[in-house]
Amino acid sequence: MTSSEKSGEPSAGPATGPALADFPLAGFRVGVTSHRRAQDLIDALERRGAEVLHAPALKIDAVDQDVALLEATRAIIQARPEVLVVTTAYGMRRWCEAADAAGIGEELLQVLAACRIFVRGPKARGAVRAAGLNDVGISADETTAALVDMLIAEEGVRGKTVAVQLHGYADVVQLDRLREAGAQTLLTVTPYRWVRPDGPDPLPRLIEAVCHRELDVVTFTSAPAVDALWSTAQEMGLYRELVSSFAEDVAAAAVGPVTAKPLLEAGVAPLVPERYRMGALIRLVCEYLASNRVQSLNTRAGKAELRGRQLYLNDVPVELAPAPMLLLRTLLDAGGSVVSRAELGSLLDLGPAEHTLDMTVSRLRAALPDPSLVETVVKRGYRLSV
Repeated sequence: MTSSEKSGEPSAGPATGPALADFPLAGFRVGVTSHRRAQDLIDALERRGAEVLHAPALKIDAVDQDVALLEATRAIIQARPEVLVVTTAYGMRRWCEAADAAGIGEELLQVLAACRIFVRGPKARGAVRAAGLNDVGISADETTAALVDMLIAEEGVRGKTVAVQLHGYADVVQLDRLREAGAQTLLTVTPYRWVRPDGPDPLPRLIEAVCHRELDVVTFTSAPAVDALWSTAQEMGLYRELVSSFAEDVAAAAVGPVTAKPLLEAGVAPLVPERYRMGALIRLVCEYLASNRVQSLNTRAGKAELRGRQLYLNDVPVELAPAPMLLLRTLLDAGGSVVSRAELGSLLDLGPAEHTLDMTVSRLRAALPDPSLVETVVKRGYRLSV
């Protein structure tokens, strides 16, 4: 377990020395909301130089001796459905494991072998085939909605008994569509459930970090995690501020369209990779930050690069307090042009105390390896020496 998981604080990634190019996420802070396989994602981000704030929104609850699961399994065995919908690989594996533990695994597989099985994506297909079963159809875009479209239009469910393996929570809309399309009997099985993690809830810390613009990206790997985030923000009275932060400054990254849906419904347009996989999500985050959140300028002191909230001068990190950092960011934006004292004073919200701007400039120069990087243009303002 990393320090970030234990404390809920960002964990430092390696972002020093001449090999900065080897760390595409150096200087950036990334929020991780997943529970299952979270360490794989955290390790991948930290290897690329990111600082990670891990705040698992939900975790998957164990199903050992789950009475409801076994009752649903026995009902499916008895009903012998003609159609089976498998939505997740993890759910399919957990279902088989729970049935085996209860001594009804072989009976379940015999019933499922007689079904026409439809899967939501390649991972679900792999789990079905690993169980010794064969599927006959797959969703066009790895969504349950598209899978139901195919079932209704091509397979037809009227008069049939249909079983659906749910993934942590019921997709009521799609279940209603199957009923309205004429499914005679609709059975569901939920091999796992989403529940709150044990111990102190880390979500408020992540919500505050987003609202304060302390993170560059927050990653999501499940729709229930997004719902949990919105719900917690509502309880904190920060929902509007949270959505505004995502819409304006902090990027949201979703592993696929199902996860993206509750973000889009709230007015947040997330990054979504073309392939709905964790590796593709990480690559997309790297590409987005490199293209949109890196400011570079060749100066007399060498290459100045602002990555997220960290300044690098010739690939060496330079620590700056918030006010000097805001001033430097504005000077970098100007690209060597003069920024007036009035504009800088207004930006820093200094009020009538004009000498405060001079003090901030002095603090900035003192923090830089070469103070002459920030030039004074008499009676006009300041600029970077390029």
